[in-house]
Amino acid sequence: MRVPNDTFKYSIGAIAAIVPLMIVALVIFLTYNAWSALSFNGFHFLFQNDWNIGSQYGTPVMINGHEVLPGANFGIFFLLFGTIVSSLIALALAVPIGLGAAVFLSEAVPPSLRQPASMLVEMLASIPSVVFGLWGTVVLIPFMAHHVYPTMAEVLGFIPFFAGPTRSGYGLMSASIVLMLMIVPLITANMREAIALTPKELRESGLALGATRFEVMRKIVLPRLRLPLIGVSTLALGRALGETMAVLMVSGNALGYITDNVYGPVSTMAAFIVSQLDSA
Repeated sequence: MRVPNDTFKYSIGAIAAIVPLMIVALVIFLTYNAWSALSFNGFHFLFQNDWNIGSQYGTPVMINGHEVLPGANFGIFFLLFGTIVSSLIALALAVPIGLGAAVFLSEAVPPSLRQPASMLVEMLASIPSVVFGLWGTVVLIPFMAHHVYPTMAEVLGFIPFFAGPTRSGYGLMSASIVLMLMIVPLITANMREAIALTPKELRESGLALGATRFEVMRKIVLPRLRLPLIGVSTLALGRALGETMAVLMVSGNALGYITDNVYGPVSTMAAFIVSQLDSA
């Protein structure tokens, strides 16, 4: 039996509407359950750094209709700063590396090795985050703290955000590097597929006009990848923003503190939930 076009259109539309409806439902659920905290703190908690659960031995007091411990105050600006800045630095490092790796896999690797090499890159995306965190703690932080960060501070010290002191190695830059390594495979795998989907005729036309392979890639292929790159960058940014265990192990977990350079300790929303809230 043939399905009428209208029935098919409305059925597909209903299925597609499930995703935005789930997002709306999630926002409503979170707002409803967080309303007590919002009414107690007010929206100014977004711009404050004083996170204090109050005196554990004091008598609870009533504030704005809520019974809380005396001295309780909650500001999360330092969490927003650590989450956003570490993710943006990771994305700024990962996009050129991931795009370069995708071009290399598509153009420079011999055809017989292209598929195995691509599978290896995709397997990197499945490594648990705690493994990245452990590697960062044991290998990355000592190496960066003793060899790389002092050189960065000396060479780039004229830029305030890169000036010393370099501290122990646990901090914003280390967290960003670990996040970068976690999202590079995601960018590489998706951009390799986008490059492979470039029409063969466009490449052959460029070569026929005398362009080199590099010029074909730079002037014909890469301009067509703008939208896929934006999409995969957004996906990678979401992965970085929500990462928990790896960041928890290398970020330094600063409480109520905003670093003045890339070497200082930070804390992110997801890592803070795991480290500070008992229910996590």
